[in-house]
Amino acid sequence: MAYIKFKELTRYFSFSNEIDIKSLPTYVTDFVDKDEKILIAYKTTRDKAIFTNKKVVIFDHTLFKIVSKVTHIIPYKSISTGAIGYGKNSARILLTLDSGYQIRWDFTHMDATAKTDLRKVYTQMMDYITNNK
Repeated sequence: MAYIKFKELTRYFSFSNEIDIKSLPTYVTDFVDKDEKILIAYKTTRDKAIFTNKKVVIFDHTLFKIVSKVTHIIPYKSISTGAIGYGKNSARILLTLDSGYQIRWDFTHMDATAKTDLRKVYTQMMDYITNNK
C-alpha cells in the first residue's frame, strides 16, 4: 500500500507585493480557465496567489525544496464567510471555508490605491459567493 503525505494548506500568508498580470509565469496561468479573468496577483517572498473572478489559486513553494510547489485552488463557492480589514499600510482578508477551515491573508506595503484594488477584488469574491450558493 502506498502512502502519500498530504500537505495542509498554510493558514497564514503575508503578501508583500502585487505582481503585474502580464508577467505571470505559465505555470500560474495554466490554472486559469478560458472563461475566467485574472483580477489581481500577489506574492510573498516565495509564494504566489492569483485572484480570478471565480477562484483563488495559491502556489505554496516549500521552504526546503522537498516539493517545489503545492498548488491550492479555492473556489469562491467553497467560502462560507469572509471579512476584510485595513491598517495604516496593510490589509487583511479572513475567510472561513465550508469545511470550517480558516485562512488569513495579510497584505503589506499597501497604499490607498492598492487597498482600493483589494477591496474591489474582495467585493467581487463576496458577490460571487452570494449569487452562486
